[in-house]
Amino acid sequence: MELPNDPMMLFSVVNMKLRDEYGSLDALCEDLGIERTVLCNRLAAAGFEYNEAQKRFW
Repeated sequence: MELPNDPMMLFSVVNMKLRDEYGSLDALCEDLGIERTVLCNRLAAAGFEYNEAQKRFW
């Protein structure tokens, strides 16, 4: 699956996948073939940060 370029769509898709399909951000990144730092940096540029305890970006 190719991740969306639009930051709001990316935020939505990643959080949905974390909620419904993956037990961790690392598992999501490994399965989708994207480095965790790259994904986090893309979302951070849009003002989102990952909350490990809640397993979601906000």
